[in-house]
Amino acid sequence: MLLNIVITLVLLMITTLVLSRIFSLPKNIWVLFLTQPLVMAASPVIVFIGGILSAEMANDPSLATLPVTVMILGVATAAIPAALLAKKLGRKLATYSGFSLGLIGCFIAVIATQQANFKLFTLASLFFGMSTAFIQQLRFAAIESAKDENEIPTVLSILMLSGIFSAFLGPEIAVVAKDWIKSPYGYTGSFVFIGALNLVAMVILLGFKNPDIQQQQQKGEVRPLTQIVKQPIFLISILTAAIGFALMSYLMTATPLSMHHVHGHSLMDTKWVIQSHIAAMFIPSFFTGWLVKKIGLKNLLLLGTLIYSFVVIIAFSGEQVVHYWWALLLLGIGWNFLFLTGTTLLPQSYNPSERHKVQAINDFIIFGFQATASLLAGWMLFKAGWHGVVVSSIPFIVILYGVTWFYYRDPKKKKTKG
Repeated sequence: MLLNIVITLVLLMITTLVLSRIFSLPKNIWVLFLTQPLVMAASPVIVFIGGILSAEMANDPSLATLPVTVMILGVATAAIPAALLAKKLGRKLATYSGFSLGLIGCFIAVIATQQANFKLFTLASLFFGMSTAFIQQLRFAAIESAKDENEIPTVLSILMLSGIFSAFLGPEIAVVAKDWIKSPYGYTGSFVFIGALNLVAMVILLGFKNPDIQQQQQKGEVRPLTQIVKQPIFLISILTAAIGFALMSYLMTATPLSMHHVHGHSLMDTKWVIQSHIAAMFIPSFFTGWLVKKIGLKNLLLLGTLIYSFVVIIAFSGEQVVHYWWALLLLGIGWNFLFLTGTTLLPQSYNPSERHKVQAINDFIIFGFQATASLLAGWMLFKAGWHGVVVSSIPFIVILYGVTWFYYRDPKKKKTKG
């Protein structure tokens, strides 16, 4: 299995070299592409083994999902500080601060697994979540590194594509390094490995240069946030990304519980469905940049909303593995289209001098929605069943259709100057 990790890392480097030859983009993009998967690998580790490990360490097994929940809350609560720190220190130093939080999380997790301390492990998950809030800011660093706004969809597609490497790295590291260092329930070595990847990422980040826009942050009118958030383009952007992310998290979180615990499907089948979903979230990034140029953001938003509609139809039609597989596969593709659309539209709502506070409120709303959706998923599943989860998602898809219609009828794409 160690070979799988080595192969993934080699493929990451090869992919970086190949794409850098194909696309003439600034060096920053490729530094971020190479760095992001190394630090993002911690989240899949917590999602994959958090419940398993916590069930052994916690006095009450019902608290086993608490570390995952705390990690998501950590993302939401650190979203605004991450953006404001980027404004104060610049993208590079702020990113190093976020990576440092990840290292602290690894250190605490190592102690927690050595002592079988559930409270410490939950604290470590909080640090991983806060670190993830800074990692999410890398997409804005990539946007600011683009030469012009026409490059933004391509830049975002490329950066999102790198996520597939972290999705495979995390679970492999969790399994491979589980018993490298002796501990009551294992996994100490897994967090040491994650910490080492974090250090490698910090070395690679030395090649990142603060975008020129950093020098322009005091230029341009600075409007009140209340005025900015009333703009149609901001509302379209935030609703597209937030609802798209929340529904994805809602259905994805409920799926393993529904498949394995409620309907008795095997762990192998459940793992295959989730892995297919994660792959579907990132693989479309191979062509979404091209797709935006061909059909435009309006049609990509409509396409993503239509795909979510098919997710509901398929998920409601049965509880066999094939139903879950197709629903989660389409859910990943739809999320990719919606998140890219929302993120691409956001810069149209602010001046350079306003970007940090707008990005802060954007991420706070998006990951706040995600945290809420994740918390509600299990409750809704056990109260109303899988069909109840699916039906309860329909009103939000209707809202997405409303947002799409609003975007189609509103020709004013650019920000208002007040």
